[in-house]
Amino acid sequence: MINFQDLNGIQVELSFEKGLLQTKPMHVLVLAKYKGKWLLTKHPKRGIEFPGGKVEENETLETAAIREVLEETNVEIDNLEWFAEYMVHEINPFCKAVFLANIRYIHEERANYETDGALWLTMDELSNCENLSFHMQDQGMQAMLEKVNMYEGKWND
Repeated sequence: MINFQDLNGIQVELSFEKGLLQTKPMHVLVLAKYKGKWLLTKHPKRGIEFPGGKVEENETLETAAIREVLEETNVEIDNLEWFAEYMVHEINPFCKAVFLANIRYIHEERANYETDGALWLTMDELSNCENLSFHMQDQGMQAMLEKVNMYEGKWND
């Protein structure tokens, strides 16, 4: 388990063991890569980040992950694999499940995104990006990106 404070000074716990945190995840985050580039999106207020969001009523974590990625990037994903979860201890604490996924289909036509749409960055571009959202810059995200290197064979590059 990794404990740290995010850039807003909020205590966060990150676990790479499923079910170790005591709160049920009701948010999702998806890390997907295609042809050597990470799938990200640009949130109008927070900046560049991996796609994700809240689980809706009667929705599984996996279904929420698929829906959120499509809504935010117009990209369809499949082969989801649970990767991590983290707990943010704000006034209203929440837990987020992190999934790895493959890109199934990239819709070329413009859709009404909740964000500015899909953004594809190499690891070098991501590391040097100046417009990352605050949570993309914290210790937890760095730990996830380091650990995800073990999964390089998963990606459909």
